[in-house]
Amino acid sequence: MLLLAAAIWGFAFVAQRMGMEHMGPLYFNGIRFALGAAVLLPFIAVGRRRRTTGTPAPWRAGLVAGILICAGSTLQQYGLVYTTAGKAGFITGLYVVLTPMLGLFWGQRTGRGPWFGAVLAAVGLYLLSAKGLTGIALGDGLVLLSAFFWAGHVQWVGRAVGGADPLELAAVQFGVCSLLSLVGGLLFETLDPAAVRAAAVPILYAGVMSVGGAYTLQVVAQRHARPAPTAIILSLEAVFAALGGWIVLHEVLPVRGLVGCGIMLAGVLVAQLGPKPADVRPDPGQG
Repeated sequence: MLLLAAAIWGFAFVAQRMGMEHMGPLYFNGIRFALGAAVLLPFIAVGRRRRTTGTPAPWRAGLVAGILICAGSTLQQYGLVYTTAGKAGFITGLYVVLTPMLGLFWGQRTGRGPWFGAVLAAVGLYLLSAKGLTGIALGDGLVLLSAFFWAGHVQWVGRAVGGADPLELAAVQFGVCSLLSLVGGLLFETLDPAAVRAAAVPILYAGVMSVGGAYTLQVVAQRHARPAPTAIILSLEAVFAALGGWIVLHEVLPVRGLVGCGIMLAGVLVAQLGPKPADVRPDPGQG
């Protein structure tokens, strides 16, 4: 189930890139996150009927989480206009390295793994995306910025969620992200119904399969899987993104880029060694 979730999230980068051929990033995200929230509602209803005591919906935690997801997904989506699905997948995966780094601001301890991972990730990013010694490609830079917001989201959820139902939290944060994205679309983009129809398959995949379906798979699987194997398996999302970009979009990375991807993936895996901040889990929705 975890491997399937990683594959779905990886191929979602392909769907997101294909969607940009027809409509703006804000409207695309607004529609897909609305679909993702809608997919979770039946599961939430069943869960509430089975519980003997009611629990309030995590509105506050979901509001902040939704804002962070909106910022991360918007930067990622704009970045995908200018970069490939495979590169975006590997760069987004750097949130695993950034998460324990951000935890230092809250007094969380971190072992040597994240620091070694950060060094490897920086070397891999240079090989993959650097333009000379002083710059980074625009699309890759936007996706890199989005990784900071995904890391911030993991930190926030780990600190603020408490005993909230994970599916309810997901639905709230996806709903907030959808609303903010749609408002942004109204202000900065135009929406052509024909464009929505043309992008229907990427929207449905990115919304139903990636936002709604894969997250549900992760929640169910994590009841039976240990955290370390879970994180490693879900890190393969970047590999599936590159594979999907090659199969569907015919994207080909040069040898230097492939080496950079390999080093970045090694950095992500190394960063998961040693102590971890409390309740830091792979982030749903980054693809």
